[in-house]
Amino acid sequence: MADTQFDMIVIGAGPGGYVCAIRGAQNGLKVAVVEREHLGGICLNWGCIPTKALLRSSEVFHLMHRAKEFGLKAEGIDYDLEAVVKRSRGVAKQLSGGVGHLLKKNKVTVVMGAAKLAGKGKVLVTNNDGEQTLSAKNIVVATGARARELPGLEADGERVWTYRHALNPPHMPKKLLVIGSGAIGIEFASFFNTLGTDTTVVEVMDRVLPVEDEEISKHAKKQFEKQGMTIMEKSTVKKLDRSKGKVTAHIEKGGKTEKLEFDTVISAVGIVGNVEGLGLEEAGIKVDRTHVITDEYCRTAADGVFAIGDIAGAPWLAHKASHEGVMVADLVAGKHAHPVKPESIAGCTYCHPQVASVGLTEAKAKEAGYEIKVGRFPFIGNGKAIALGEPEGMVKTVFDAKTGELLGAHMVGAEVTELIQGYIVGRQLETTEEDLMQTVFPHPTLSEMMHESVLDAYGAAIHF
Repeated sequence: MADTQFDMIVIGAGPGGYVCAIRGAQNGLKVAVVEREHLGGICLNWGCIPTKALLRSSEVFHLMHRAKEFGLKAEGIDYDLEAVVKRSRGVAKQLSGGVGHLLKKNKVTVVMGAAKLAGKGKVLVTNNDGEQTLSAKNIVVATGARARELPGLEADGERVWTYRHALNPPHMPKKLLVIGSGAIGIEFASFFNTLGTDTTVVEVMDRVLPVEDEEISKHAKKQFEKQGMTIMEKSTVKKLDRSKGKVTAHIEKGGKTEKLEFDTVISAVGIVGNVEGLGLEEAGIKVDRTHVITDEYCRTAADGVFAIGDIAGAPWLAHKASHEGVMVADLVAGKHAHPVKPESIAGCTYCHPQVASVGLTEAKAKEAGYEIKVGRFPFIGNGKAIALGEPEGMVKTVFDAKTGELLGAHMVGAEVTELIQGYIVGRQLETTEEDLMQTVFPHPTLSEMMHESVLDAYGAAIHF
């Protein structure tokens, strides 16, 4: 008979759940993880990873069209959407299989099925074989989230899509409407636009990528429009009329409504937590707007039950979920655990140009009452960026004028999602402007712009 008694049970094997399970096992705990669909969760199967594979294909396609700039010849450039999607799905499958290997290697028991809290220290698992009850003193809920669907804008999988449909599209859009310009929306807009789709992005807020620093948003918008995208800000899609082969969108702006026709719509208006059917309320766990209420250590109102990742609220990012998973596993094992600081979690958007940020924006720093110093450095002033043929972009830094603390860093341009980690480490180590100014950055690299932005905040930039 299969073992049913564990030290820790993790519900959900996404980037929060499987990492939590592995760290728990490394800490000497007997761990089980319950997953109802695919190991790796949304991130590996229908989110972070497959979208990056798609975007890589569109990036290469874009570079092929620029061959002449680099002294190269490329003729008859085209794409095969089926092959592009096949590669993306293959990457997702490879990594999902890798998660299974890691769980097995760390002796984590994997149980496939739907889980529900069934009393203190108990989890009921239902699958094709029936039901079984698992027991553990500690239970971690890591069930993630799914796409939010607004009334009248619901996906049908044919002409109106969520991100899951867009990852395995039934057709190549000719005229696409993307509702929402957060990371998910703008990444798909960038992918399809690069492949030649006539793309319109509608954003209800006053600017695209609304969580980013205003200067970064403006720079990104300028590049999107230069690439042929239509950007509609302060606009709301009120309704979608669906007919054979087309969708008519009723878009309201400034009190006026216009009707525009598209052949495809992607709705990217946020996410909702997967809280249904878990027995949370019965266990005394508080849920607010589809997210579980926790303390800084991810503890819920129910003794011995934790919640991590997207289900526990913003920021809805895989790396935040993973870090929370490690923290909870260490806490359960009796180790000293460090709570996650949301303001130190970086956000990365893999559109073209890329966008990355950590900490406070200039506006938020001012709102918080800081006296600040702001540095900026453009890509055009960096030798490596020019050599790469990527002269558009900027790096912006925000410092506390009194203490020299790096309050925030914001970037737009080529490979900034790889560069932002330098500032994250700096914030974690509590470096000041002097520490960063005295650091030697290698030449020629894009990272030199990070140094120059710090120098600029204190009136000492060299190359611009």
